[in-house]
Amino acid sequence: MVSAFAAAGGVAEEVLTARFARLVLSGRWFTLFACLMILSASGATYAFGIYSRALRSSLGYDQRAVATLAFFKDLGSNVGVPAGLLSEVAPPWAVLAAGAAMNLAGYLMVYLSLAGRVARPPLWLMCAYVCAGANSQAFAGTGALVTCVRNFPETRGAVLGLLKGYVGLSSAVLAQLYLALYGGGDARSLVLLIAWLPAAVSVAFLATVRVLPRQATRGGGGGSGDVFFCLLYISVALAAYILVMIVVQRQASFSRGAYAASAAGLLVLLFLPLAVVVRQEYRIKKESEESLRSSAPTTVTVVEKTAAASPISESEPPPPALPASTGTRPPSSSCSRLGAFLRHAFSPPAHGEDYSIPQALVSVDMLILFAAIACGAGGTLTAIDNMGQIGQSLGYPPETVDAFVSLISVWNYAGRVAAGYASESLLARYGFPRPLALTVVLAASCAGHLLIATGAPGGALYAASVLVGFCFGAQWPLLYAVISELFGLKRYATLYNLGAVASPVGAYVLNVRVAGRLYDAEAARQHGGALPAAAGGGDKTCVGVECFRSSFLIITAATAAGALVSLVLVWRTREFYRGDIYARFRDAAVAGEELPCTGGSVAEQQPSQVEIESTEVNEMPIGVLS
Repeated sequence: MVSAFAAAGGVAEEVLTARFARLVLSGRWFTLFACLMILSASGATYAFGIYSRALRSSLGYDQRAVATLAFFKDLGSNVGVPAGLLSEVAPPWAVLAAGAAMNLAGYLMVYLSLAGRVARPPLWLMCAYVCAGANSQAFAGTGALVTCVRNFPETRGAVLGLLKGYVGLSSAVLAQLYLALYGGGDARSLVLLIAWLPAAVSVAFLATVRVLPRQATRGGGGGSGDVFFCLLYISVALAAYILVMIVVQRQASFSRGAYAASAAGLLVLLFLPLAVVVRQEYRIKKESEESLRSSAPTTVTVVEKTAAASPISESEPPPPALPASTGTRPPSSSCSRLGAFLRHAFSPPAHGEDYSIPQALVSVDMLILFAAIACGAGGTLTAIDNMGQIGQSLGYPPETVDAFVSLISVWNYAGRVAAGYASESLLARYGFPRPLALTVVLAASCAGHLLIATGAPGGALYAASVLVGFCFGAQWPLLYAVISELFGLKRYATLYNLGAVASPVGAYVLNVRVAGRLYDAEAARQHGGALPAAAGGGDKTCVGVECFRSSFLIITAATAAGALVSLVLVWRTREFYRGDIYARFRDAAVAGEELPCTGGSVAEQQPSQVEIESTEVNEMPIGVLS
């Protein structure tokens, strides 16, 4: 026992050093932890249902105006093409900094408007505030997701599922912190928290989020599966803790101190992944030291590359001299440039290679994905945005409707994590193609839409909220993983944001043009064509199953069509998914090479201008190598 305590003390002394701290902060595992923290505070858009009532009461908006704000919220959170284009030319910290500035500016103006600190803005200006604040989520997602996928390309399914899972839990995390800091009861304080907290978290981790070259990702991929499962278990514990707190807080009255105690437990679970990161970095360090001790005696000779060095042997003839430049270029027409561009765009590489943005835009595979997600995510997002009115029309009390919203948040997380981890495991073990997993998710969401359309009594709406939340969350890691696998990682920052645009497009068609119009028509029919004012002021109310029956039957048909369309992608990519799609990433990790698709500057990809050659002559001290 004495030796055990001594060993533990030695480990503690070794871990609690500045050198080991620098080692942890410079590793890709701490980058993953930093991204988890950023995304756990980035889901302010999912809290819109909480403060939308304050928008209506404080600013005098009717239901149509609130629905318009909800659409611009969805538009801002999903249209991340500007974030993707910025990521193509700037490092991740610049993307995160831009997102933090947009979050602070957008939501701070919303708060000032609600608090009466500024003049009541017109609707179009409030839409701009909400859209700018929501668009910060796309910047945070781009900076975090793209960085982690490039750092862990061989386990991207688990990475995407884990990160998107924390996004799904973020609104519940913000709600718990809001209760602890402000005591609840005032939605304006929630908007203030949403304005400063996500921006502060992003700024705190700016320096640690970066793409690491493959030769700098110490430890390769060994043992990473165990680490991801540890992180999965922690996230499951976090989700279970939040769910228990939601239920308990609705059943009993909490004091300010009780809310603070529950938030303290939440923070412990939020920061628990840091212990996993430290343990993994310590294990990598010990394995590296053991491998150096057990390696054969070698000497390291440094050979500098000079301009005089030439790879051409003496027996080979010199290359032919190029003709002298005349200082003029041959004439080129705009037609020839356009023709070259079109030939490039319509000549895509094979699946898995790096596509350019024009090649991906005109790709049949991208069009199929766009159509499938527009139908699938558009339908589930319509159900989520209207869950309050659905419960109200079916006669559920407000407390039960709030429980539906909480269930959607938790099952949204469950869908993201389950889809990421399960699809990765099925792909690795059985070669189960990820597009087929997307088809299964779309088909399952049809069942949730049918439950809403039929308005079945009992716990049907509970089951519908579970199915809708799970399927909505499951679509995102599958979409992002398929895009990275089919189109490569070189332009991934822009391409995955292009795929996300399908969600607001589908939501506009199915929510605004279908569900909203049919709801208003049924409400007008029930009230004899008049537009009565509800108790909330100015919005039409509809009661009964007929309010959403027709719209969700249409949504069910659209989602089924999206599932059938996704089967076309399954057929087109069947040969690609039969092979080992991650082989080149593992080979590059073993060889210590940097793939061009991982991005980064030339300085990052080639950190040294020297070659190291080994010969079995003398031994170099281990301290020099380490």
